[in-house]
Amino acid sequence: MVRLARLLLISGTVVVVAGLGRFHAVRHGYDLTGSARFTWSLAYGILLLVSAYAVGLPDLPRTLRAALGTAGVATLSAALGISMVQLVTGDELLPRFVVFGTVVLLVPVYTVTALLAARGRSRAEDRDRVLLVSAPSSVEAGLLQAELERDTEKPALLVGTLLVDEAIPTAGKPTPLMDRVRALDASVLVLDRVAGADEEVVAQAAYLHEEGRRVRTLSLFYEEWLGKLPLGELERSSLFFDIGGLQRERYARGKRVVDVVLAFLGVLVLLVLIPVVALGDLLANRGPLFYAQPRVGQAGTIFSILKFRTMRPHEGASVDRWTSEDDPRVTSFGRLLRRSHLDELPQVVNILLGHISVVGPRPEQPQYVDELAARLPFYQLRHLVRPGLTGWAQVKYGYAGSESDALQKLQYEFYYLRHQALWLDLRIIGRTLRIVLHGVGR
Repeated sequence: MVRLARLLLISGTVVVVAGLGRFHAVRHGYDLTGSARFTWSLAYGILLLVSAYAVGLPDLPRTLRAALGTAGVATLSAALGISMVQLVTGDELLPRFVVFGTVVLLVPVYTVTALLAARGRSRAEDRDRVLLVSAPSSVEAGLLQAELERDTEKPALLVGTLLVDEAIPTAGKPTPLMDRVRALDASVLVLDRVAGADEEVVAQAAYLHEEGRRVRTLSLFYEEWLGKLPLGELERSSLFFDIGGLQRERYARGKRVVDVVLAFLGVLVLLVLIPVVALGDLLANRGPLFYAQPRVGQAGTIFSILKFRTMRPHEGASVDRWTSEDDPRVTSFGRLLRRSHLDELPQVVNILLGHISVVGPRPEQPQYVDELAARLPFYQLRHLVRPGLTGWAQVKYGYAGSESDALQKLQYEFYYLRHQALWLDLRIIGRTLRIVLHGVGR
């Protein structure tokens, strides 16, 4: 039901914006697809989707009143945003009929998506009861309980664990795994790599599957319930081909269009804010306004990432590996920029230049990439795709202040690499905007 709501949100936006644009074009006798009007309509559609995800559609509202209010805020925010741009450019390329007609038509559509998602959540509020079968040496198995207490994609409760040897039939216990699952009333059976390779364990799991219980490998469970990939369960060749197969030309083109549209809007905001930030920098930072730093991009290429400077001059070159949220090198005005995330805004230039995308793994400095690649398995594979201004790891895990945090974020990044899609990109952008508006996360 939640997936249906997300599909309706995207398809409804496309149909309404395209339909109103087409209606206006036919009525006034111009070619919508062969002019800059199409680009503006596309930009408005993307802005509507970003605004919808930013205010929590379709996931957050739980009542009709909340759904109506959130739908109104999403559509009006996008309409007001595009109207502010039109104060400079005029409304010839995107008629007001399309802008405000969209608001009228999309409020009920967005309301329905929120109610559909709420209905789907109400069915899933009872947590899945999970039984894990694993080898004694399974690292992820030991961490699973803590993982389920984090920001999960589906609610679940670990009701029991079983070693592989305990799940193998004996003369006195011909079906130990089936007996344990039924005794605990487990709805989900999870097998790690060792358990999944044992024929007798798998045979019992097959019977449980026939009973209607869900059976998952540990890797698939991490993906579906936790939104990440456990590194201990990965094969290098499998991960490589899963990522490579996702670089579809249609998706790449669509993602680039989203990048350019959002970066163009970001440049307009940047031009407005530069004088304000420059004044604050003059009064409090007393140094260069911008700060460029080398980062590792797709395929290991090096580029310079652009930011508003937040540290005292020459402090950015410190050899410290991990910065902290209360880093003493950050100036008072720089702390304000970081808290509001405005220090990242100049990176819209990097997006336009093709160095980064809006969504992707965050790029790191070359010396840190070498250090992490030597210690973390598969780390270099994150460079198979273009890095991003924000990413799945940022919205799911947040600030990384240690090597163990970097390992956690890497697992979320690999989930994104395997599941890349425009709907996931829009979801990440929306969650990022919610984090920015609440002043938390990094």
